Amino acid sequence: MLATAVIPARGGSRGVPGKNVAPVGGIPLIARAIASARAARGIGAVYVSTDDPQIAAAARAAGANVIDRPAELATDTASSEAALLHALEVMPGDPGILVFIQATSPFIDPADLESAIDRVRSGESDVVFAATPTHVFLWRERDGGAEAVNHDGSRRLRRQDSEPQYQETGAFYVMRTAGFREAGFRFFGRVGIGVVAELGAMEIDTPHDLQLAESLAGIIDARPTTAPHNKEKP
Repeated sequence: MLATAVIPARGGSRGVPGKNVAPVGGIPLIARAIASARAARGIGAVYVSTDDPQIAAAARAAGANVIDRPAELATDTASSEAALLHALEVMPGDPGILVFIQATSPFIDPADLESAIDRVRSGESDVVFAATPTHVFLWRERDGGAEAVNHDGSRRLRRQDSEPQYQETGAFYVMRTAGFREAGFRFFGRVGIGVVAELGAMEIDTPHDLQLAESLAGIIDARPTTAPHNKEKP
């Protein structure tokens, strides 16, 4: 059973105008996401859901199928889930596994996608999402002072002695399609963590993020990846 990847990518972006087609290492973000999906064993078809002609053109050039997203699903307040459910309604067939990929994560390793798909296909998990381990000490302001959130402020554990927590990267979510349709949200049933490398676990939200990704691209893009293979067309 091959999975289907959907990459929602609307045209409007307040923090970084034109973000989804912004180049990192000379490659538009949307094209990088498509390349990762196309290189992953287990993904049969790749779709981009967009309201933007420039994104659509870049997506087709990178080998993806394009879904025209209605304007009401491309606003600042529209959820990714709404775009995914729309894509499932208009695309041919009904995939057993849906891979939700975000173009704002420029360094998605196809091997991580493959591992997550295998875990959902085997029945181990209903959902697997990308995350990276963290040992950061979180604090919040409370009553004019600071309060520890995820640790005991009176006891400073060494990194090796503390249990890691996991930060969601936003890069990908692999889901049983039927469960997603029923829940209407990306987390349901048995949720598993797909641990990804910290170096590439970044999301583009600001111009600074884009500059940092450009600096890292030469290092990360040099890593070995799965060889691309042909994908289904509708």
